[in-house]
Formats: sequence, structure tokens, C-alpha cells
Amino acid sequence: MKAGEAPEKRSPAMHVPDGFLDAPVSVAGGVVAAAAVAAGLRGARREAAGAPGDLGGDRAAPLAGLVAAFVFAVQMLNFPVGAGTSGHLMGGALAAILVGPHTGVLCLSVVLLLQALLFADGGLTALGTNITLIGVVTVVTAYLVFRGLVRVLPRGRSAITVAGFVASLVSVPAAAAVFTGLYALGGTAEVPLGAVLAAMLGVHTLIGVGEAIVTTAAVGAVLAVRPDLVYAARDLAGPLVLRTAPGGAGAAPEPAPEPVAPAARTAPSARKVWAGGLAATLLCAGVVGFYASSAPDGLEKVAGEYGISAREEEHGLAGSPLADYGVASITNERLSVGVAGVIGVGATLAVGSGVFVVVRRRRAAGAADGTRAAEASEGRTDADAPTGKST
Repeated sequence: MKAGEAPEKRSPAMHVPDGFLDAPVSVAGGVVAAAAVAAGLRGARREAAGAPGDLGGDRAAPLAGLVAAFVFAVQMLNFPVGAGTSGHLMGGALAAILVGPHTGVLCLSVVLLLQALLFADGGLTALGTNITLIGVVTVVTAYLVFRGLVRVLPRGRSAITVAGFVASLVSVPAAAAVFTGLYALGGTAEVPLGAVLAAMLGVHTLIGVGEAIVTTAAVGAVLAVRPDLVYAARDLAGPLVLRTAPGGAGAAPEPAPEPVAPAARTAPSARKVWAGGLAATLLCAGVVGFYASSAPDGLEKVAGEYGISAREEEHGLAGSPLADYGVASITNERLSVGVAGVIGVGATLAVGSGVFVVVRRRRAAGAADGTRAAEASEGRTDADAPTGKST
């Protein structure tokens, strides 16, 4: 960047700005988003419990916070998809597979909230719409496709890999199709909806391929070292097999083929996996983010071609010190983007982990209340029971 020039705009894909949709549709998006977050808070309590005999519940809060921070970091890495267009990970499939669909909705909601408030990315009035599109549609679509494929594919890690790839690929154009539907209901410009839908699906299918590659690589990395940390792999765990001497009493049957979990005895601790994930997240946001493609993302490209972008309104926090993923007071662009990325990772990690700590504690408190109620009920039953003495 030359002296006196404004920094290039860095905007992750599918973030709808203010002005694209009218007030009724924006309000409806906010209502859907609020309902989804409320459902996510309830469902995340169950997902935080972990698998039977697993310590997943104790690890859920830090892992979910890390997933949110990783999604934030990788959303900074726009990659070219051809025809002067870029794309990047949305993260819905990744979050749903790693930490569960309800927790995934919360992860993406935290990311989108901080992007809008700290980095002026995604409109303030469109925040509900963005949560609906990126935090709900992608998560729900990906998880439904993933579970459907896992049911019919041969049991094992390969099923998770194939299902995760396809689910990630499908989730991105699904969000693009829903945006087009919302625009049909409340778009602020007259456009040929059929052409817009075709253009959105075309470019976001290409972006979906990149999404699928990144998601498969990230999930595969965790599966390779600690498969028990992958939420979607919990019920694919192989049964515990007790081995005895050949021909001895109680000889065990042949073990189930290719179990996904539990992890091997030599597997790294969850803390080491978390530290490695955090290092990769900081590397993406603090170093690699500067080299992201500056080409317009899929939505920006289509909006520009069909006149939708003419309705875009300036973000209410456009003067934020971190707007467009740079620190206003730092003149060196590489350093500016890197520092902004690290700040974003830290904020997302803190807020995300805090949300999930509260969720976990509320679940623990609810379980304790249930135990006390059961004990009190048993006490009353014992007191009311007949003593066997005659009068």
C-alpha cells in the first residue's frame, strides 16, 4: 500500500451489508437468528456432556472457543476461485462436525457478532440475516447432509471424511440460495432473480469446493490425533474389546473394523491439541491473512454485476479502529492486518469460551438440582413407607 492510499477492503464472503434488504426482511432475519441462538444455548448443554465415559464435557468450552477463533481466522483467508472472484471458509460444516450443530450455531454467531461490531464487516441491521445465512443455514444443512451420508456409508473414518467433504460443499450454495430467496422477498433493487440465483449458485459452488477442502483437512487433522474430540465421531466409536489368551475362557470376539474412537494411549493430551490449534489459528490470522486475495467475494461480485451493490449503505461503525481488518494507527499494512487478526482471534476466543463456560455451568447446575430433587423424593418415599408394625 502506497502512502496516502486507503487500505484494500477485506470482507469475508456472504456477509450481507446494510441496505441490501428492506426492514421487514431484516427484522425477520433477526427473529430467526435470535430463535436459533436460544435453541443453540439449550442444545449446547447436551452437546457439552460428551460421550459416555468421555471427558468431552470438560473440554467442550475451550474446544468450542477455539473452533470459533479458528473460523474467524480462516475467514480472513480469501482464495481466488476464478473470473476475478474470491472465496473462503464459512465454517458451518467445520463447527457442526467438530463441536455439534447447536454449539456450531453459537460459534458462528459469536464470530459474526464480533466481525460486525469490531471490524465493521456485515451490516448492523443485517446481523440477524448474516447469522441466519452463515450461522444457521450452513450449520443445519451441513449437519443434516453429514448425518445422512454417515448412515449409509461404511463405518469408519473414511465415512467422516467423505461425508464432511460433501456436507461442506453443499452448505455454501445452500446459503447462497437462501440469500436469493430473501432478496426475492425484500430486495431493495429490481434484479432478474433467475439470473442472480444462477450466478450465486455458480460462484458459491466453486467456493464450496474450497470450503470442503479446508474442512476435510481440519477435521482430518483432529481425527488423526484425537478422534474422541470430534463430536460427529462420538457415536462411531468402536466397542471396548477385552483380549484373552487364545482358547481361554471368555475369549473375545473379533474386534469391530476400523473403530474411530477411543483415541490411542499415545495420543497427545487435549491441552496439547488445543495449543496446536491455537498456534495454527494465530498463524492464519496474524501472518497468512495479509496475503489473502483482494478480489471481491462471491456476493460482492454478483451484487456488483446486477446493480445490487448500488443499494449498499455505509456501515454504522465504518470509523472503527479495526474496520476492514486493519489497525488504523499502524501505517505498515502487513503489521496492521496481522495485529488486527490477532486481536480478533483473542476476542473471539475469549467471548466464545466465556459463552460455553456459562452453558456448561448452567448444565452442571441443572444436573445438581435434578439430583437433589431425586434424593428428596426418595427421602419422602422412605418416610411414607409402611413400617410393618401392627397397631
